[in-house]
Amino acid sequence: MACSTQCFLHDHLLSKTPLVTLKGVSDLKPNKLVYRAQRDQQDNGNNVFVSRRLALTILFGAAAIGSKVSPADAAYGESANIFGKPKTNTDFLPYNGDGFKLQIPSKWNPSKEVEYPGQVLRYEDNFDSTTNVIVTITPTDKKSITDYGSPEQFLSQVDFLLGKQVYFGKTDAEGGFESDAVATANILETSSATVGGKQYYYLSVLTRTADGDEGGKHQLITATVNDGKLYICKAQAGDKRWFKGARKFVENAASSFNLA
Repeated sequence: MACSTQCFLHDHLLSKTPLVTLKGVSDLKPNKLVYRAQRDQQDNGNNVFVSRRLALTILFGAAAIGSKVSPADAAYGESANIFGKPKTNTDFLPYNGDGFKLQIPSKWNPSKEVEYPGQVLRYEDNFDSTTNVIVTITPTDKKSITDYGSPEQFLSQVDFLLGKQVYFGKTDAEGGFESDAVATANILETSSATVGGKQYYYLSVLTRTADGDEGGKHQLITATVNDGKLYICKAQAGDKRWFKGARKFVENAASSFNLA
């Protein structure tokens, strides 16, 4: 045989395999592919060839590896959020008042009801007015919230925020109430912090009434003093709603309160 099997395959490929051109892959450098074939002792002289489909598969695979994501494609992915881009929290809306700011639950509505002296704001839950937040601003001769004493002592001076007992007759109510008492308040937690050079008091109070309405109320109070004014933010929810999802809205509203 004048020519080896390798030479035969080389000439056969050059003469029989058409040149395939891929558009849009101009920067892909061709790789030199060397096909080496050997005659199988049992092929009985059958010709060995590389199919056109195999050649196309190799070229398309190389093009996929060498391609890059264009800026336009990346922009499309971001706008469609297919890359999992974090979404903006829409549960709360910023509120900027006269000298203060806080986060209001987005599903709460403004209310015109005035409960306390110096009240400048009231928002309440769409479905339950007991769940609400209020802000009061009143004059004070104190220079700092600490001038009121401890957080507990401060609360005793603004206990009207918790609701005063209006019935003073004889009664022996059940449920842990003292004789002649139809309401009670328990301080669950107190703390203080300095924010922006101003001292703040934080109080968590659970109030209950003898009628057992809502199982009691969770009331969170944030208070501070600035420029001869006492700022108080109180957010609350009934005990039942507190444990059914209202807690995070009440806590966020009260803790977000700050001087502007």
